[in-house]
Amino acid sequence: MEYDMKMKQFLNYLLFVTLGLLVAGCQKDNIVSVALITSSDDVSDDIGGTTFAQTIYVAYHDNGNAIVTGTTDNFSVTINGNDVTIIYPGEEHVMYELSGTATDGFFKLYSGSKQGITLNGVNLTNPNGAAINIQGPTSAPNQGKRTFIVLKGTSSLADGTSYIDPPSSEDEKAALFSEGQLVFSGTGSLSVEASGKSGIVSDDYLHIMEGTITVNTTTSAIVNGSETLKPACLKANDYIKVTGGTLHLSSSGTGAKGISCDGYGIFRGGIVNVTVTGSNYGSSGSGGGFHGGGQSSSDGVSAKGIKFDGNLSITGGSLIVKATAHEGIESKGSITISGGMVYSYSQSDDAINSAGEFTISGGYVCGHSAGNDGLDANGNCYLKDGVVYAIGSSSPEMAVDANTEGGYKLYVEGGTLIAIGGLESGSSLTQGCYSASSWSQNTWYALTVGSIVYAFKTPSSGGTPMVVSAASTPALSSGVTVNGGTSYFEGLLYQDASVSGGSSVSLSSYTGGNGGGGGPGGGGHGPF
Repeated sequence: MEYDMKMKQFLNYLLFVTLGLLVAGCQKDNIVSVALITSSDDVSDDIGGTTFAQTIYVAYHDNGNAIVTGTTDNFSVTINGNDVTIIYPGEEHVMYELSGTATDGFFKLYSGSKQGITLNGVNLTNPNGAAINIQGPTSAPNQGKRTFIVLKGTSSLADGTSYIDPPSSEDEKAALFSEGQLVFSGTGSLSVEASGKSGIVSDDYLHIMEGTITVNTTTSAIVNGSETLKPACLKANDYIKVTGGTLHLSSSGTGAKGISCDGYGIFRGGIVNVTVTGSNYGSSGSGGGFHGGGQSSSDGVSAKGIKFDGNLSITGGSLIVKATAHEGIESKGSITISGGMVYSYSQSDDAINSAGEFTISGGYVCGHSAGNDGLDANGNCYLKDGVVYAIGSSSPEMAVDANTEGGYKLYVEGGTLIAIGGLESGSSLTQGCYSASSWSQNTWYALTVGSIVYAFKTPSSGGTPMVVSAASTPALSSGVTVNGGTSYFEGLLYQDASVSGGSSVSLSSYTGGNGGGGGPGGGGHGPF
């Protein structure tokens, strides 16, 4: 007993000393230790916690030279027409405010300290590379720090179709590129047109907190020397996080994506709309070589809506994704959805695909595929809560697929489920599931669960059967007229709608089983 008491006191002492050291270390950078206590609070990304020692103003003039004011002896400034390069070796935090218009210019910054860039009604195009290029210090340009991008007024950025090669030690990957973290805030708007490379890229992480950002990329996955370009509207190495703001992302280039990240993804708020209309790229030259055609290549690049190499977590906000040639949403790790609204459509592949486990425990989720599975997991798939509308294409694909061939299962444990195309064979259905005697295309149905009425429209095509599941035995009617209610999934489903007319549809107990979904996991096509 005495030994246990002394050991407990010793461990408490170690914990106290460790926390004290961590707090002291954080205070050196004026960042309070709240981030250590709760990682969900993005204290370090809140621009309100950073004090800027001075502001440098850069005014662009299409009919003359850019004008830079506010610098001191610590700054090295080079101006060539509207090409502005600033080197700042100091340690203080500096705000750079850009304004004016230039159709042939750029802003390039070398800095070893975190900083801010306010886009105050600036319209900047660089025909030969990035419009904004944020590097680290000149001694190590690939080691950038955090940059706060503050949106004020209406601004636009654009690159050119060709990039002049940067110095060998530097990268230049997008119309707006940073070696360090990029954090967006402010109440203004930013439009980015990318025709040479990607739209916005961080070689660290991207965090969208505020503002309205529109990115359009027409760049194709062309081979640049020995490198295959993999363009995207948004791209980051570490992670991409959206906690607020509004994003409109569209890409039409071959092999281009809406969002691409080597790490993980977090969506906690905001409004995100992604449209990808480009075809896939591969050495075969076939746009559909990743799925269905059985062709792929080591240099292939697929045109997915959203792709994360790590895990994807969605707890809030609105996410609408549409992809023509490949998956709408894909994670090479796991996917967890516990809140928000997610609608993903794929014309030719899985609507939402997880290479690992796929868990839905809340929110409103719709996976609609015209060419494969609606929801697809290469591991276990758990439906625990929330409202789920899954649409798969005709057999052997299905509405909800899990990797039964790999020893995994689909678990339906709760929530409200509507599935056009049936469920994976061998599923564990602890919540009652029912199949409709028949279903018609392009028809409004009403699903009544207790006092809640869900009105949903069926697709123009899809697999069979129609399966529904809810916490209590539901009732189903077809051919109803719908009025009012809260709209989800771009009008495919309404909750608390007023419905009239129609006819009752008989339901029978459903135990699952539609085949294997076209191979292990039914998805994950193409490594890129």
